[in-house]
Amino acid sequence: MSGVRHIPVMAREVVDALQPRDGGRYLDGTFGAGGYTAAMLDRADCQVIAIDRDPDAIAAGQALAERYAPRLRLIEGRFGDMADLLAAEGVEDVDGVALDLGVSSMQFDQADRGFSFRASGPLDMRMEKNGPSAADLVNETNETELADIIWRYGEERRSRRVARSIVEARRAKRIETTGELAEIVRRAVGPQGRDESDPATRTFQALRIAVNDELGELERGLAAAEQVLAPGGRFAIVSFHSLEDRAVKEFVRARAGRTPGPSRHAPPGAGGRPATLRDLTRKPTLPSPEEVAANPRARSARLRVAEKLGAGGAA
Repeated sequence: MSGVRHIPVMAREVVDALQPRDGGRYLDGTFGAGGYTAAMLDRADCQVIAIDRDPDAIAAGQALAERYAPRLRLIEGRFGDMADLLAAEGVEDVDGVALDLGVSSMQFDQADRGFSFRASGPLDMRMEKNGPSAADLVNETNETELADIIWRYGEERRSRRVARSIVEARRAKRIETTGELAEIVRRAVGPQGRDESDPATRTFQALRIAVNDELGELERGLAAAEQVLAPGGRFAIVSFHSLEDRAVKEFVRARAGRTPGPSRHAPPGAGGRPATLRDLTRKPTLPSPEEVAANPRARSARLRVAEKLGAGGAA
C-alpha cells in the first residue's frame, strides 16, 4: 500500500463532532490508512481502538500503532461486529465511534484489488480478500438477479440492459477483468453527458456493495455503535452515496423518536419506544468547497452525527 496518498474526508469535522477528551476511549470502525485515528490521537491524550476488515490495512497500520503505542490498538474484523470485538478486548463501552463508509482510497487505487475500472485488473472487489468475488457474481448470477443488484445498489436506470449484455458476453468467455466489464457496461449504457460520471460507475458500485454486503454491514454497524456507546458518547458517520446516507438518516431518526407515531415525550406504550439517540445533524454536514477542490473524492460525502442519551432520555 505504500506510495498511495490517502486524504481522510472531513477529518476535522468528524473529530470536532466526536470531541475527543483526555482519558477518553474511541473506536475507528473503518481504519483504512488511519486518518481519523491519528486525528483523534493528536487531538487528545485518549485511546483509540481501530477496526478494519481488510488485512492489508491492518498490516500497513502497524507503523502507526507503534508510533502511538500504547494508545492505539488495531483489530482485524468488521465494524458490524464491533460489540463482540470490543468485548473480546475487555472493553464494555467507548466515548465515540467514527465510520467512513464504502471503499477506501487505498483499495480503490490498487488495480489488483479490482474496485476501479480506471486501470484494468482482476475483477475482485473483496475487502476481506476471501469469499465470492465480483467475477463470481458477474459470471454465475442469473440475468434477473443481476439486473436487480445493479438497480438496487447502483440505481442504474439501464440495469436490465446492462445485465443482458453481461450475460451475452459471458457466454463467449468468462469475464475476468475490470477492463472487460467496464467496456461491456459502457456499450450497454451508451455515452454520458460531458459532466456525468463514467457509464460503468453505477454498475461497479452495485457489484462492490453486493460482494461485501455493505448495506447489511451498515445496518449491523449502526445497531452495534448505539450499543457500545457510553451515555453522552457520539457516533460520526461519513457516507458517499444516497443508499448509505438514507440508511443512517432513517436509523437516527427512528432512535431519536422522530418517526411517525407516539410523541417521544409520551410514556412508551404499545408500538412506541423511548428515544435513545439525539440527532445532532438534521441535515448532513457537507465538505467545504476547499476540501472538494483539494480532494475530489470528497464531493459526494455526507456526515451525520448522533449522541447517545442516558437513562430517562437525558444525556
